[in-house]
Amino acid sequence: MNYDALSVAPEIYQVLFENDRVRVLNVTGEPGTSSPLHSHPDSVMHAVSDASIVITSEEGESKRVEVPAGVTFWTPASKHAVENVGTGSVHFIRVELK
Repeated sequence: MNYDALSVAPEIYQVLFENDRVRVLNVTGEPGTSSPLHSHPDSVMHAVSDASIVITSEEGESKRVEVPAGVTFWTPASKHAVENVGTGSVHFIRVELK
């Protein structure tokens, strides 16, 4: 099965730039939007908006995460599902390393 985020949820992930070293994704979602199980390589994330999300690992463990706008952080490679459980839209820029 293909777990690439862009293939699993093209309505959430859009490619802004890609070359042989990185892929930059625009990640957006309205309240209640969810992305089924998908994977990302090591990445840098930047929160454009505040986000209240639930991340569920491939083992089924869920955790709620609050991310304030303006925060930039590292995320190691993972496979997970994500749901926007907040009252507002979420917006991230994800830079995936190849």
